Amino acid sequence: MSNKIIVNADAVKGTINKNIYGHFAEHLGRCIYEGIWVGEDSPIPNTNGIRNDVLEALKNINIPVLRWPGGCFADEYHWKDGVGPREGRKRMVNTHWGGVVENNHFGTHEFMMLCEMLGAEPYINGNVGSGTVQEMSEWVEYLTFDGESPMANWRKENGREEPWKLKYFGVGNENWGCGGNMRPEYYSDLYRQFQTYVRNYGDNKIFKIAGGANIDDYNWTEVLMKNSAPFMDGLSLHYYTIPGDFWLGKGSATDFTDDEWNITMQRALHMEELVTKHGTIMDKYDPEKRIGMIVDEWGTWFDVEPGTNPGFLYQQNTIRDALVAGVTLNIFNNHSDRVQMANIAQTVNVLQAMVLTEGKEMILTPTYHVFDMYKVHQDASLLSVETSIEENDKNKLPDVHVSASKSNNGEVNITLCNVKMDANSTVSIDLRGYEQKLANVKGTILTSKEKNDRNTFENPEAVKPTEFNGVEVNGSTLTVTLPPMSVVLLTV
Repeated sequence: MSNKIIVNADAVKGTINKNIYGHFAEHLGRCIYEGIWVGEDSPIPNTNGIRNDVLEALKNINIPVLRWPGGCFADEYHWKDGVGPREGRKRMVNTHWGGVVENNHFGTHEFMMLCEMLGAEPYINGNVGSGTVQEMSEWVEYLTFDGESPMANWRKENGREEPWKLKYFGVGNENWGCGGNMRPEYYSDLYRQFQTYVRNYGDNKIFKIAGGANIDDYNWTEVLMKNSAPFMDGLSLHYYTIPGDFWLGKGSATDFTDDEWNITMQRALHMEELVTKHGTIMDKYDPEKRIGMIVDEWGTWFDVEPGTNPGFLYQQNTIRDALVAGVTLNIFNNHSDRVQMANIAQTVNVLQAMVLTEGKEMILTPTYHVFDMYKVHQDASLLSVETSIEENDKNKLPDVHVSASKSNNGEVNITLCNVKMDANSTVSIDLRGYEQKLANVKGTILTSKEKNDRNTFENPEAVKPTEFNGVEVNGSTLTVTLPPMSVVLLTV
């Protein structure tokens, strides 16, 4: 057998930060309004305006951190318009996403409430592109100051006596593009200025995240690290898996060829090179790896579903998306010495979503099920893995993609992806340094017969995890046969 994996159960390489399994909810399309927020008066069952079905689904996958309000939206969002009595809040035009008018009913208080309900850390993105230093400074004061000040007093008037705990704050978003079309030298100086006024009040210590590179703009990372590293705790990176051309046509989410499947997998695996190369630049200026790489936008991006608003970025979600999620999360796990957070785009009804809604109906996507399977890796110990994996000459795809961790109770969890559409992959896993006998190996699999199989409102459970029995145990060796297009979790 040519595919061999050695998992060293006694060789811990570090901790997989649970925030790698983070999410992103932008004011975009039906993500916030309809997807998360329906308002207290809605006939859809809700708690304080947050829809119950989505809330329960997201709680089940242990969302560790949620990024808000954007995205491109963050750099045109003025937070003061979204606090106070809802009937008095300003309406605003969402110029980036469909030109729709928003009523600002979901603002700071509602977002912080949502995070409390989810048990997730809030990650707020501040406005550098069209905002001011004072505006950003006052937002942090409003949120976190426990004392007498204009902003703290206003927060209390608006119904929140105690300050919130806020750990993660992003100073701008995509400032190379929709956040201001800036050069890295200019943004780097602007970052230094703005972050100065993102204050730590009391015992609230903010983890400041600088706006990082688009895809392979290594010069951006170089400039930011060279000039602003002492002032940041994290540096972001954005990369979307797109089989087509961003401007000319990204390709359909559900109607795609075998070649498009293979291209999608190749481009998902490109994340490995991006994390490695940006990480190498960061190492030059930060050899202790104090600064986290924050991949706060990633996922598949296809053409919108026919008949939907092109500014709403609503796409279906197939087994192909599940494989992209599986290999990407494996890559983040394996680079968790540098990658401290990642946020898939986006949580509900936008791009590679966890859940899709239509009115009062909700379905879970194949990507959701991958996050559910992979939650065992959150804050687990990353294990040393050695691989000898075949690569298909024709499409340059590896037979198997893997990461492994050990939980606090001593369980070893191995996640495996077979990205091939048309053939099984068999792999031999030698589990070394595991003291107990391999008597009990549990398996879960997510797979499907057709490459575009998906969950619909008519058939919501077409693609869902089932028990996996394709493991043979012989001493300390597992022989695993992975069906085509499959994500597998093995728990020893």
